[in-house]
Amino acid sequence: MDEVATKDTLADCRFSDQVKKASQTTLAPFWDFDDDDVGTKPSDLYGNFTWKVDNFSKLYRREVRSNPFDIGGYKWYVLIYPRGTEGGTHLSLFLCVAGFDNLPFGWNHLTLSTVGIVNKDPKKSKYSDTLHRFSKKEHDWGWKKFVELSKLEDGFIDDDALTIKAQVQVIRERADRPFLCLDSKYRSELMRVYFQHVELACQRFVEERRSKLLKVTEDKVRWSSLRAFWVGMDKNSKRRMSCEKTDSILKDVVNRFFIEKEVTSTLAVESLYSGLKAIEGQICKKKKSKSKCLEVVEENVLYVIVCIEKDTFALADDLLLLLERPANEPSTRKETNICSGGSAREDLKKDSVDCYQRRLTELGRQTIEISVLDHVFSKFEVAYQEVVALKKQEELIREELLEQKTRRKGMDKGKKSKKK
Repeated sequence: MDEVATKDTLADCRFSDQVKKASQTTLAPFWDFDDDDVGTKPSDLYGNFTWKVDNFSKLYRREVRSNPFDIGGYKWYVLIYPRGTEGGTHLSLFLCVAGFDNLPFGWNHLTLSTVGIVNKDPKKSKYSDTLHRFSKKEHDWGWKKFVELSKLEDGFIDDDALTIKAQVQVIRERADRPFLCLDSKYRSELMRVYFQHVELACQRFVEERRSKLLKVTEDKVRWSSLRAFWVGMDKNSKRRMSCEKTDSILKDVVNRFFIEKEVTSTLAVESLYSGLKAIEGQICKKKKSKSKCLEVVEENVLYVIVCIEKDTFALADDLLLLLERPANEPSTRKETNICSGGSAREDLKKDSVDCYQRRLTELGRQTIEISVLDHVFSKFEVAYQEVVALKKQEELIREELLEQKTRRKGMDKGKKSKKK
């Protein structure tokens, strides 16, 4: 059985032409510009493995395992059940941690993996992606019914050999802020499969919050009262109200979008990372810095909603103006010329990875911006409600005092009339 472990992508059998083009891209700098990182790069935690299982028809053992291979600092192996784990109708296929008995108690690592079997016709090759947390207890993960045995003869078995390929990306996750977690070539493959899922998730999040804020401005009576309250605040209070700690916002969006078991979480959190870098780039532009991020900022930003000052998000304009601004409608940025050479949607049809990355960078930016705007408005609304409640309480107290005063006057008049 021939086995090869390598860091090259599975481009020869999965989206081969497109991935080769994508590997040469340099148009979306944020996706591989990890200036926050002081540890191991995602590319150092990625690799793939090829296993050619010879004499497949003569395998009578219940299970067959590959030799161990090193990826991301850990040893792995592929395990197959040639006649399945149950029933004998399917090939069973698993990715496993080698030497799990020797792992320390509490050991665990989140891993994105792609496991597949190669067909002579690359378009018929079968691959499955999964995001799984491997641990001492859950040291293997896979599919009991990966493919029907009857289908293996349809191009999968070649000269009585079955070729199995695996890609493994060990993920250094963070709970406090968005992060990069994918090797660039692996990301290119995943983009082509899951781009629309991530795009829709981000759009839904942004538009739900925009719709909520829009409803506030449409309630004319309430909006007039909110406006009067805001206008009556002093500048320092407005400035404090218009800021939000980056930690709280970033933890919130990571918690919202990075969900274990969901493969798309990896692309979502990377889009947030790239969007955050784009927002930071707006400060670079303001300070006339020569940062790498200026290229995209100057090209794509129609207006600035949020800036970063040290460890704080700050609204770039008056809160009420941002809420009222027509340009803040979802449709405006959706039509932005994100991809060079045409509209965003036209270039997406060309299957351009650069376009995918630019689109997700823009959506990552919008997601963070609307989160900041929503948090700031919620904080303002709470302050407004507290003042309204306090005024109501003061009004009730005044009414009660007035009633007490009226009753006392009535009692005093009664006493005087009795004396007469």
